Amino acid sequence: MRREASRMPAVDALKAAACVLIVLHHLAFYGPMADVAKPLAPGLMDFLFEYARMAVQVFLVTSGFLFAAKFGPLGGAAIQTPLNLLLQRYARLVVPYSAALLLAIACSAVAAVWMDHRSISDPPDLGQLLAHVLLLHDLLDQEALSAGVWYVAIDFQLFALAVLLLWLPNRISGTRPALQALAPLLVIGMTLASLFGFNRDALWDETALYFFGAFGLGILAGWAVRQPRSGLWLAALTLVALAALAVDFRERIAVATGVMLFLGLSARSGLLHTLPLPAAVGRLAQISYSVFLVHFPLSLLVNAAVSGFFPANPVVNAIGMIIALVLSIAGGEQFYRRVESRDLPTRTRLLFPAGVVAGGWLAALAATNLGG
Repeated sequence: MRREASRMPAVDALKAAACVLIVLHHLAFYGPMADVAKPLAPGLMDFLFEYARMAVQVFLVTSGFLFAAKFGPLGGAAIQTPLNLLLQRYARLVVPYSAALLLAIACSAVAAVWMDHRSISDPPDLGQLLAHVLLLHDLLDQEALSAGVWYVAIDFQLFALAVLLLWLPNRISGTRPALQALAPLLVIGMTLASLFGFNRDALWDETALYFFGAFGLGILAGWAVRQPRSGLWLAALTLVALAALAVDFRERIAVATGVMLFLGLSARSGLLHTLPLPAAVGRLAQISYSVFLVHFPLSLLVNAAVSGFFPANPVVNAIGMIIALVLSIAGGEQFYRRVESRDLPTRTRLLFPAGVVAGGWLAALAATNLGG
């Protein structure tokens, strides 16, 4: 979900479509507007509820594909200081994420005045805030402060694991450079372990191990298209993915396989960089992370307002869902301009998590005192 200096229109098209589907999925999943509007289009609502979440696979595969564009199969030689890379990644993710958490806390407090619904989070305590800014909320079984924040933690875990797999062979190779060839083998091994093992067990779904199958397919496709006989490499990847589906069919892996093939074939045909794409779609892809971060708190406010004034009108609630989608995109545009795209030193960015803990705790205390 991160912005890239060099745009790839085919990637942007996928990200823009996935961004809209994720927003619509959360609108359908968390309601209450979707519950009231469902009789108007029950099939569409069921699709958004059950299947639109598969758009996450688009972000997983494209993230891996873009990772491969930055780090080659022997990219460990370029990773001299992995800790610095991880700190930079954490800072890039957590600055807008922290600001969005404060927005979510504030919007939940406002929405709670207008409606009583399961989608509204309770005021957070200090431990919950710390777990969120350290991206440990799922691992520590803390209630999420906003929908989809689990993905930010998984994104960071996947990046960290991939960096480690590339860096480790270079670190231990010493005077035996041939050991650097272990790096792509480690990535292949982890991808296979996820596709045939970890991804089949929900016990692992709070860790990168569960999602590395889709992420790894993106990495391997990104490497494959830069190799001689790239078509054969893509065919081999497809056979591996089909074998994983034969062992245990999972719709999410089927979607990830389709995205991997689309990216690989687009790269081979040149469409990756030449796909005609409206500027608005490219812009939506660029701000997709910001839209992802702010859509739930903004949608929560629209849900609260519509349910408060028109609790049983299906047409108005359906219009409310459209308004929430438009507001999420408009809000994401402003959030991108004012927060995500700001060029700040890594040290300054690392102060933001401390700010969200302090600000969120004070806001929670104030809300608790007002409620009491």
